[in-house]
Amino acid sequence: MSDVEALLRQSKHLKKSYIKHKSRKKLFVIILIPVVIILVGSAVAFGTADIAFFDVYSTIFRFFFPVISSSTGNADIIIWKLRLPRILMGLLAGIALGSSGAVMQVVLRNPLADPYMLGIASAAGFGASLAIVLGVGIVAGPYLIIGNAFLFSLISSGLILALSGRKGASPESMVLTGLALLFFFQAMTTIIQYFGDSEAVKVAVFWTVGDLGKSGWGKLAIITPLVLIGTGLLIWKSGDLNVMNTGDASAKSLGINVQGTRIFAMVVCTLMVAGIVSFTGTIGFVGLVAPHVVRMIIGTDNRILVPASGLIGAVLLVLSDTLARTVLSPVILPVGSVTAFLGVPLFLYLIMKKKGGIL
Repeated sequence: MSDVEALLRQSKHLKKSYIKHKSRKKLFVIILIPVVIILVGSAVAFGTADIAFFDVYSTIFRFFFPVISSSTGNADIIIWKLRLPRILMGLLAGIALGSSGAVMQVVLRNPLADPYMLGIASAAGFGASLAIVLGVGIVAGPYLIIGNAFLFSLISSGLILALSGRKGASPESMVLTGLALLFFFQAMTTIIQYFGDSEAVKVAVFWTVGDLGKSGWGKLAIITPLVLIGTGLLIWKSGDLNVMNTGDASAKSLGINVQGTRIFAMVVCTLMVAGIVSFTGTIGFVGLVAPHVVRMIIGTDNRILVPASGLIGAVLLVLSDTLARTVLSPVILPVGSVTAFLGVPLFLYLIMKKKGGIL
């Protein structure tokens, strides 16, 4: 066999291996979609009052086809008023945190990066404490806390982009600025709570733990387009993020606007996470663990990693919320405590399994 024939055969083998690997990655995402749908139905079914799995989908089906399907009685109220808004908020929060975590780990070149590293959560907690303890806010009524949390999240992110922009928006400057603001807002929150009424402080502390209990259809109408558009934009930029994995110098030589892409990705992640935190409080570990789980299964291709991390984040959060509602029923635990409880051993397992690193 000549050298040319050997090279051609090797080339064909490599091509087949690449196509097989790419198909496996796409199949992973395709499988995740029905898994999430089934999981949502199961989560709606479980609770203080269990509902038959078939009745869950029958009730949802009847909403679109009221003539075909018959009523399921009290299940309508439990599903539409209580459980489904909560679970859909968890689904959207998981997508936003998972996909944002994957992008931030690439953009900041830090495997420990998560959506809260830049002080978004601490700034939101400060804004919420202002509203809860002092009654100070930019809007009145039921959106007082949400408006404050969202505003201060954006202020924190704006300061990070402005200050780090003076250093060329490098990952190091972003991380250091974010950590400085994180501790600053934590200190300010502590001072406000120190002088606050005990009941108000209790509410403020509970808010920071993260909870899906106050979800509703009106809030979902606000957060759904934000998460869907934001995730779509991150997937759109995932090809550039792949190039940035090779290093800033290499990416620039290939025509990628590294600074512009980094700022764009951070702005999109910030808007999504700020929106989620404003409605749910701080739900930790989802944005940190989900990308590592996906990366160990399918690799580092951001075109698949970003959407898959969002779906895995949704799975983790919906599962955690189901446990929060059922493990001590009728007592409902804050979902943020459950994600931390499950996230720590899972993250340690990922570290041990990787043997020498988590990336």
